[in-house]
Amino acid sequence: MKPAEYRRMFEAEETQWWYVGQRAIAHALLEPAAAALETRGRAPRILDAGCGTGGNLLHLEALGRAVGVDLAPEAMARWPTRGVRATRASLLALPFPDRAFDLVTSFDVIYHTWVPDDAAAVKEMARVLHPGGLLLVRVPALEILRGAHDGAVGTRRRYTRRELVGLLEAAGLTAVRSTYANSFLFPLLLARRTLDRALGREGSDVAFLPAPLEWLFKRLLFAEAALVHRGGSLPVGASVIALARRDDRDQRRAMIA
Repeated sequence: MKPAEYRRMFEAEETQWWYVGQRAIAHALLEPAAAALETRGRAPRILDAGCGTGGNLLHLEALGRAVGVDLAPEAMARWPTRGVRATRASLLALPFPDRAFDLVTSFDVIYHTWVPDDAAAVKEMARVLHPGGLLLVRVPALEILRGAHDGAVGTRRRYTRRELVGLLEAAGLTAVRSTYANSFLFPLLLARRTLDRALGREGSDVAFLPAPLEWLFKRLLFAEAALVHRGGSLPVGASVIALARRDDRDQRRAMIA
């Protein structure tokens, strides 16, 4: 990811429509399952793998004791301002013992050029999960939506829901739920990305929109979050998110394979 993107992320992730709305969808998917985590009376131990500038860590603290890892110096420089617990590390070599966490999250990370082997990254995140623990992964969806933003943030690939679920299951995890997200705006996004490719536009999509559009787009994502919270799923979207549980027997089988 280009260094300027970390500045944009830091400035936007608390209030900009995409970050706020996507966070609502992720929590709608996660919270019902996370409430049932067996932690023997202690707070759940949470890892945000690829935590960026740390915005999501602040919100994960509501669910338990959260720590993060990231490789980018531009992200690390902003951790003291956030006041989050994080360390520099790769998703391919997490500096934690087996079964260290009850919940691992990865928001828009394994798609990145810095993660050359997404399957290995998922297996490494599964390794640090306690039996019965949960892994929540979100990635960009559908190659048809590839555009200028992908060039700015270093997108290696975009995923279908089947591909993401397949990665989780190949790591010995059991998929619990999955859904596309940012669905109501899909026609607008498809038109924008098609125009990007036609015109050769460059640059990131991370920016604040005029206030009425910020309000409207947030409300559309909040509506998606409400649907997901009620157990629904969306058939298409700009992102795809999946929740999986570590089953110890299947995990051993995957490690042997």
